[in-house]
Amino acid sequence: MVYNICDLVIFRIGHFLTPIWGSFFVMAGFILGQKLEQSQIFNENGLRFPVTFIKTSPCYLIDIKTAKKDGYFAVKLGFGNAKNIKKPVREELTKAGINTPLRFLKEIRLENFLKDIQVAEENGKPVLIFKDRKFFIGDNILPKFFFKKGDLVKVTGVSKGKGFQGVVGRYHFSGGPRTHGQSDRERAPGSIGQTTTPGRVYKGKRMAGRTGGRKVTIADLEIIEIKEEGLLVKGLVPGPIKGFLEIKS
Repeated sequence: MVYNICDLVIFRIGHFLTPIWGSFFVMAGFILGQKLEQSQIFNENGLRFPVTFIKTSPCYLIDIKTAKKDGYFAVKLGFGNAKNIKKPVREELTKAGINTPLRFLKEIRLENFLKDIQVAEENGKPVLIFKDRKFFIGDNILPKFFFKKGDLVKVTGVSKGKGFQGVVGRYHFSGGPRTHGQSDRERAPGSIGQTTTPGRVYKGKRMAGRTGGRKVTIADLEIIEIKEEGLLVKGLVPGPIKGFLEIKS
């Protein structure tokens, strides 16, 4: 397929400027989900890009933290079914009116979205108000309530664990030469410091160690499609398939 050079230039410029444009129109949005499928699609110009489907249903509002009562403003969400849960968690869910045992519970701070979200009280219970919509504790949260097609989101998850890795696998070191009889130096780290001065190894020195399994956030992922049961975002997100994710604007 032959592309028009102007289309390619506009596409590349738009790709780099989309995060800049989106930063001026950030609105409150939050939900929990699960990485379900990675695939690829083609846009109207025939260009291919990766997409990830994130399942977000069911996601429940468990609690609302207010500055007056708790000292900070946040919401507590729950997602994912579990067979067995601890008694404190079960009691917390029962108090919220949720009969489903949830596996993934997370608090999301909302101090940066005070202009978009308000908290009121009805019958002595806190109520979350967003765009004239009220959310009560125990309600099911759907992605269409907070997001729309074209929005940019930040996705946080735990990266895949790789176990204990050497410097070649962990930091992509090139290793030592194969020549001059150095048969055991091919994947070695090499020198890790100096001599008597300073007489120690500097902190932060890149060496072999446990790799992956860390909290990672990928920003400015564009929402391609919103469904009742989840979101389709442009790009890849951290973690394995069925890994739990936190999605925020």
